[in-house]
Amino acid sequence: MNFKILRDILIITGLKSMPDLKRQPLILLLVGLISSLPLFFIVVLGGNVGLGLIGAMVSATTFIGMSAPIQEIAFDRYVKIREMIVAMPVHPMSYAIGIALAPLILSIPSLVFFGAIALLVGGLTIASLFGAIIAILLCWASVSSLGFLISTYLQKASPYTLNNMSNIIGILLGFIPPVYYAEEVLGNFSWISAVFPTSNAVSLIRVYSGKLSLPFEVVIVRWLILILTTIVSIAITTFKARWREP
Repeated sequence: MNFKILRDILIITGLKSMPDLKRQPLILLLVGLISSLPLFFIVVLGGNVGLGLIGAMVSATTFIGMSAPIQEIAFDRYVKIREMIVAMPVHPMSYAIGIALAPLILSIPSLVFFGAIALLVGGLTIASLFGAIIAILLCWASVSSLGFLISTYLQKASPYTLNNMSNIIGILLGFIPPVYYAEEVLGNFSWISAVFPTSNAVSLIRVYSGKLSLPFEVVIVRWLILILTTIVSIAITTFKARWREP
């Protein structure tokens, strides 16, 4: 990655995050409240709070990763900002990473808050923090890439359609796989959690927190699957995204 691509990423990230932060400083609180709603129901229903906190962190970044590229590109196309960016010598990945990073930065306070509580209740340990951060970032990167790819193939769809689609996909990835519930519930089908980056990330975090016991070989395979999913998602987006209007 050369200096220009990195500079473009930082510029686009700033353009997408700073106006909202200055205009609506309470957006940081709003992001935290929205992502904590599933955790509220877990507490009410007597579920595993530690697992719920980890699930909240992963699902929040997943929802952001999927919805941000789709919604931002739809909005940019609607107000003609995208045409201006396309006319500039900006690499597609600079634009994709920039619009994905902006909401992730805004969500950092809520992620830190959930992480701190998870440490207090034993859902996370100090030793597991590094692995948790890597797993969450890989999950975010893979989902963000797919969100950007989807948006470029639906250039004729209305912003409302794209927004609804991003919300639905984000919810499906955050709630259908074992993210807020333990993969052990699936019994012999617990391997399904490795297929989805969201549930795979949660399982790996639980392993390093001592809440899930998996053979060392299985843990390595899980990491390889998560890393490969991210690489493939980014590669497909890089080479197959329809960056410019046909």
